[in-house]
Amino acid sequence: MISELRPISSTEYFIAFLICLISFLIGYFFARTYYKKKYKKQVLDLEERVNMFNAPIDTGEGIKAIKTRERMGEVVDPPLFKGIKSVKKETKPYLNFGSIGVADESQKDDLKKISGIGPFIEKKLNEIGIYTYKQISRFSNEDIDSVTKLIEFFPGRIKRDNWKKQAADLQKVNYPE
Repeated sequence: MISELRPISSTEYFIAFLICLISFLIGYFFARTYYKKKYKKQVLDLEERVNMFNAPIDTGEGIKAIKTRERMGEVVDPPLFKGIKSVKKETKPYLNFGSIGVADESQKDDLKKISGIGPFIEKKLNEIGIYTYKQISRFSNEDIDSVTKLIEFFPGRIKRDNWKKQAADLQKVNYPE
């Protein structure tokens, strides 16, 4: 049966070639239209997403509250809150620059040479106005407490690491009078 399908003449070869060519072209065009529709759908979907991201955002600035008084509820009498302590806002302690002296960044010493002061604490000290060894060596007990609260760091560290003595020693070494 297969031996009967073998082409013998050149016209039969040509007809077999034409059948294959027509089959190829039909498959090619059907596949092309199929993928064209598929990718067109994806492109439209992506364009819709892009437009969604580029759309102006409604901030609602035009909306104004009209009847807020009616919706806010009833006023609560203060006697209901007798058991609750009032929250006081802590005031930051005052540092007496009259006793320790005033300095600015141009007179700045390397405070990191004092044991217990690193870059972070040095930055905090500079923020509150302490730049020199002389200022630290003049600390009183009140100043130590104030600085401890102002730098918001380890309580008692100034006394424990003896910053005052270290600063006085560094002052003598760096600025002999």
